[in-house]
Amino acid sequence: MPRILFVLFVVCLFHSSYSQDPPGKMQWFADAKLGIFIHWGIYAVDGTLESWGFHNKEVPYTRYMEQLYGFRAERYDPHAWAELIRESGARYAVITSKHHDGVALYPTRMNHLSIPEKSPAKRDVLTPFVEALKKQQLKVGLYFSLIDWSHPDYPGFLRDSARYKISDDTLRWDRFRKFLHGQVDEIITRYHPDLYWFDGDWEHDASEWQSGWIRQRILSDNPKAIINSRLREGYGDYATPEQHLPVTRPTTKEWELCMTSNDNWGYRSVDTNFKSPYQVISIFAECIGMGGNLLLDIGPRADGTIPEEEVNILKTLGRWNRKHEEAVFGTVGGLPPGHFHGPSSLSKDSTTLYLFVTSTGARNVSIKGLDNKIVSAEVLGKSAKIKPHIVGKIYWSPVPGIVYLEIPESEQDEYVTVLKLKLDGPVKLHRGKGGLE
Repeated sequence: MPRILFVLFVVCLFHSSYSQDPPGKMQWFADAKLGIFIHWGIYAVDGTLESWGFHNKEVPYTRYMEQLYGFRAERYDPHAWAELIRESGARYAVITSKHHDGVALYPTRMNHLSIPEKSPAKRDVLTPFVEALKKQQLKVGLYFSLIDWSHPDYPGFLRDSARYKISDDTLRWDRFRKFLHGQVDEIITRYHPDLYWFDGDWEHDASEWQSGWIRQRILSDNPKAIINSRLREGYGDYATPEQHLPVTRPTTKEWELCMTSNDNWGYRSVDTNFKSPYQVISIFAECIGMGGNLLLDIGPRADGTIPEEEVNILKTLGRWNRKHEEAVFGTVGGLPPGHFHGPSSLSKDSTTLYLFVTSTGARNVSIKGLDNKIVSAEVLGKSAKIKPHIVGKIYWSPVPGIVYLEIPESEQDEYVTVLKLKLDGPVKLHRGKGGLE
């Protein structure tokens, strides 16, 4: 088949499959709200910047790779990891099967650069964690870097130098792409993940990666598999903003903020700038309010232990989630900006409104433009009932008044208080500019 016809065939095949995704494929992801990201690799040995350490020439490549021989994972307990993730309230986890440095956590057949083959750990550290997640009934997500800066046939290497240009040596690129597709196929056939989290797509376009082929191969194994946006040019299912909380809601229906617990993805002993439980919970509430998920990252040490600060964050987050579960999981994004000064969520039938009071110590909150009768109001997780106080409602005007709610000081949550408002029907909002409009 001529090359142009083959490309058109693959594109048509991909778009045909994409348009026929199973109904409700994204529902578990939309309901999940919280995932835990895990960056674990040889970079944890010396605490270097994961992959970027040698790419940015902070350490020589040979020194970076010597960390492989210090990766022992001697205290690694995949079941304890999965139990902690479950305790946090997360519904899924994503772990790095291979980062940009090319070191696989599993026994790849495509080359010899893996933890089982080269490190003192001498074992597959990925498979037992995948099995532990499934035992905890958590969805399995695998991170996989399209980039492989260690592979001799990959064009890129250091920040200011490359091995070759694809246009100058297409056969060499074809060899690398065969290697890449082989590893993707290993991930598919060994683990059958619920979610594929690709990274590194920025170095080449979709045609060079053959993103359509990758997506089609994944969906041929599991039509319900979810793929993040980093396959370039529309081949993913949801957006993945990184580190920075969106100010306005992303345009895609589903999205996920991936964010570190401190300042780095992988373990670095010098990084003690951990986010406080309040900061994590309030950021999480903002994601929920905009209809998105939070993928919160932790970086285990090379011995397999998780830093105490990250354990505390996950356990505290879990206690808050258990208390406020109905306002978090299975909800949809809440009120648009201007109606409430803070995040909010709604039950799927839009008859229950949840307000997240992220300002600690705040006792008075207000809602503008709520054109519903509030049947009841309470502090979620507490016994306190609240009586709404409405001001500015004029009998001859259809414009609703302002609803004020006072939270008893004794009923406030330590981190983020959640108010539950039962409405007389699906939420109705007045979007006027004042007066009679």
